[in-house]
This record gives sequence, C-alpha cells and structure tokens, in this order.
Amino acid sequence: MKLRASNGAGVRTENGLSVVSLAVGVITIAPVIFLMSAEILSTAVGLPLAAIGLFLAFSVRIANQWDRAVVLRMGKFVGLRGPGIFFIIPVIDKVNTFIDQRVRVTDFHAEKTLTKDTVPVNVDAVVYWMVWDVEKAALEVEKYVEAVSYVAQTGLRDIIGRNDLAGLLQHREEIAEALQKTLDDQTSPWGITCQSVGIKDIIIPETLADAMSKQAQAERERQARIILGTAETEISEKFALASKNYADNPVALQLRGMNMLFEGLKEKGSLIMVPSSALDSMNLGAIGGLSALAQQRKAKDPEAS
Repeated sequence: MKLRASNGAGVRTENGLSVVSLAVGVITIAPVIFLMSAEILSTAVGLPLAAIGLFLAFSVRIANQWDRAVVLRMGKFVGLRGPGIFFIIPVIDKVNTFIDQRVRVTDFHAEKTLTKDTVPVNVDAVVYWMVWDVEKAALEVEKYVEAVSYVAQTGLRDIIGRNDLAGLLQHREEIAEALQKTLDDQTSPWGITCQSVGIKDIIIPETLADAMSKQAQAERERQARIILGTAETEISEKFALASKNYADNPVALQLRGMNMLFEGLKEKGSLIMVPSSALDSMNLGAIGGLSALAQQRKAKDPEAS
C-alpha cells in the first residue's frame, strides 16, 4: 500500500497510514478481536477498545530527521511536527506536507538568450538552496520547488542580457555571485535561502567560436611582429652606438674585423666573403693570406703544431 506520495523534490504528502500507524493498529486491535472471537470479551466492551485502537492507529505519525510536518486543523495551520514520532487528532487534524530542510540542488539553463552585444548563448547553471523557514515555505508559495527553478531561470536570463559576451566568459564568478544575491532576495520571503550559484557552461555558436579563434590567432601574430620589430629597433640602436665608437677608434675596428675573420676561419670548410673596401681599410687580405698559409702548413706537418 502506498503510504506517502513524493514529487521527487523533497515535498511529500500523506495519503494514508504510516508503517508505525499500521503497527499500532495491529497491536491494539488484534488482541481485542481475538478475545471477542473467543467470547472472553463481550461486544459491548470490545467495540470501544477496538475504536480506541483505531483512533491510536490514525493518531500516530512519523517524520524523518530532515523533515518537518505541516499540520492543519480544520484547514488552519496549527504548527510543525517532527522529527520522529508525533500525534495528531484524526479527522480534525491533517498532515498536509513533509518539507525537507536539507540543502538541495536545482539545475537551470537559458537557451539562445541574447547578451548585451546581441550574441545568442546557451548557459547552464546550478543553484544550491534550502528551506530555513518551513512555515513560510508552506504558507507563502504553493509550489516552492518550481518557483525557485523559475526565479533562477528568469534571473539568469536577466543577468545575460545585462552583460556582453566577453564579460560572461571572463567574469563567471562575479556573475554567479550577483545571480545568487538576486535569487536570495526574491526567495527569502518564502523562507528559502539560496546559498550559492555556479555557472557550469557557456555555449556560443560554432561560427562565432571559429571567428574568435581566428581573431586570437591574428592577435598572436600581431604581437609576434611587434616583438620582432622591437628587437630590430634595439639592435639598430646598438649598431649605431657601436659605429660611433669605431669611428673614433680605427684600431678597434681593425681588431674587430680580425676577430670576426678568425672566428670564421676556425670552422672547417668555411667560406668568407669580404667586401674589397674592407680588404683595403683593415688589411684583411694580408691577414687572410697569412691565416691560409698557416692552415696549409698545419695540414702538411701536423707535428709542427
């Protein structure tokens, strides 16, 4: 037998006797029926005792540790009961709902919502909330679970419309905090608090994603060209400074040329092309001839080295 109905979101309604009620009814009524059938107990006495047992069976209720039972008496709210075993007056009292006070998670999303810069996006989010005032949740709103979901979805769409795409992608935490505050302000009169909101995913159109990727690649190429140009500028400045030093000191220029030639000749099979003007100004021809002659003598007589 189905004893309670649940909507899958922490709200249950009483549809009949609980397990404890059935146990109390069996324990109290069964002996009376047995004694009456054995003619040990008269009908005049047995029927009132059976009625008392039936009364007790319908009086006993039980609530889980995380539940609070909303009790109505002749249609009016008289209080909350639970957790554990509690008693009601049959027929007069009614357990309307059992409200779960644990933290709950609700997924919500906004599909094809336009941002401030008119970009359609799909945003998936999740909100963590709980009922802190059961009386308000039971009396102020009819279906508070659905209400939280709708308020969250509406608030998400409003947040998306007030931010551009770059803001959504770069400032998820700030947007989630703003949405959490908005939801908490709206649900607080219902006895519900929204503890936190998380943005799970932001999906943009594929064509826009490709365009953004190309833009990022172009930006990286531009930065690379700027860095290369900056390096060339710094090198030219250094060469200009070096030329000034060499202009006032021709001996230093000649020594620098000799050093460059020596470094090049150290590599086997190297070929050095030197302008004729450099040969005359720095006497590189004689230096090159002497270097080549030394290399030939070294190749013919290795022991001489």
